[in-house]
Amino acid sequence: MKKSYAVLGISLVAIVGMGILAGSINGKEEERKAINQNPVVKENGVEAKNEEWARYFPREYDSWKMTQKSETIDDLLKSKPQLVILWAGYGFAKDYNAPRGHFYAVQDVTNTLRTGAPTGPMDGPQPAACWSCKSPDVARLIEEKGEKDYFTGKWARWGGEVVNPIGCADCHDSKTASLRISRPYLVRGLEDKGVKMADISHQDMRSLVCAQCHSEYYFKMTKETGPDGAEKITNTVTFPWKDGFKGEAIEAYYDNIGFADFTNSLSKTPILKAQHPDYEMFTTGIHYQRGVSCADCHMPYQQEGAIKYTNHNIGNPLDNAASTCLTCHQETEAEFRKVVATKLERKEELHKIAMDTLAKAHLEAKKAWEVGATEEEMKPILLDIRHGQWRWDYSIASHGSFFHAPEETLRLLSQANQLGQEARLKIAAVLAKYGVVGYEAPDFSTKEKALAVIGVDLTKDITAKEQFRNGLLKEWEKEAIDKGLLNPKSREGMSNHTSGSNN
Repeated sequence: MKKSYAVLGISLVAIVGMGILAGSINGKEEERKAINQNPVVKENGVEAKNEEWARYFPREYDSWKMTQKSETIDDLLKSKPQLVILWAGYGFAKDYNAPRGHFYAVQDVTNTLRTGAPTGPMDGPQPAACWSCKSPDVARLIEEKGEKDYFTGKWARWGGEVVNPIGCADCHDSKTASLRISRPYLVRGLEDKGVKMADISHQDMRSLVCAQCHSEYYFKMTKETGPDGAEKITNTVTFPWKDGFKGEAIEAYYDNIGFADFTNSLSKTPILKAQHPDYEMFTTGIHYQRGVSCADCHMPYQQEGAIKYTNHNIGNPLDNAASTCLTCHQETEAEFRKVVATKLERKEELHKIAMDTLAKAHLEAKKAWEVGATEEEMKPILLDIRHGQWRWDYSIASHGSFFHAPEETLRLLSQANQLGQEARLKIAAVLAKYGVVGYEAPDFSTKEKALAVIGVDLTKDITAKEQFRNGLLKEWEKEAIDKGLLNPKSREGMSNHTSGSNN
């Protein structure tokens, strides 16, 4: 009898356990089905508030929030003071930091000295287009206002509208949650290159949504007279891809239209400033050739029970090497990291040589002007400096270029150094003609010394920026909250580091 009760008890326990297990499996299956149904986040328009997507995609949202941990300011002008000389006369010579996580995209563009200290919507040094890669609010504004209106006017015009950092609606349709290109200028760039949008695959889209921002571009300026008779300037983001993605092809594109981002204040060279040609450099590398997408390395799939989702903690794949690099590379993690470190060290050595060469060329060219060199004498020199600096910048402005395309990166850096050296030899001949032999460029070995060489004191800029941050910037935030564009809770726990204070 006791044996029968024992068997019955065991059976009941097993049945209950199986019921719980079945319930758990069914629950996970229902959850999986719900996730795969692509719920409607917003029926019409663009849902720019990232936290609204969290209701339907909690795992993706929570992983995206992890980009908040990338909060440290890494001042690249301090670690690479040559940059101050190379960008003399341009905003980047005042403030240039290593990229942080997507969570800080809006904060970084409002805090940087490059956007100045506007006092109102018509003020400041930058055009509206400077918001373009920073927020899903840009996609919303383009849809609501039209692309032409969005690109018209100053950066400060949209300060109370562009408030949510890079997130869901930058890459996903608010109604279907499918990947989509939210920036029309990328479509135009692809079509200029001969790409048919109908032929783009889902795997292509896993890179192209990144290419909307991680690409080289320039602001194509047009002037128009409005109905009120006032002149309006439109700066439209434009991709220079017509002749291809190679550095020389884009260089030729810019040369043909006579474009320059700025004129170096030391050498008087019309300079091309590379933005962040991640996608272009990536297409020249082995990963692209093997069919790997940006998301495969920067947004690996994660498994949680029966649920498979994409990790949106976008950053350096080496931070999660086991789920990224080592799914294809067969070394141990220690071996793999050692190989990468050795290669990176070699690239950095060539990188420094190219920067030193070009910076000295700028300073020596300045001396040549001072002693009486003519425009005719300087013309071939400035072209060498322009082309050398472009190839240097194009090779490294994409911070991951050496991983995306190591051979191409080294090729361009080698050319940059060669062109810089050729420019310096020509300058030496010009200087000798005017009686200057053995000229040595001033010391630019630290950020402070380099800033002194170009005659820039950041005190005034930092003071003005702090006034902006404590004044107009707070007004923008209040305006956005009052309009329902910004949920203040979405910024809870956000640090507020800047280049000036680094507090």
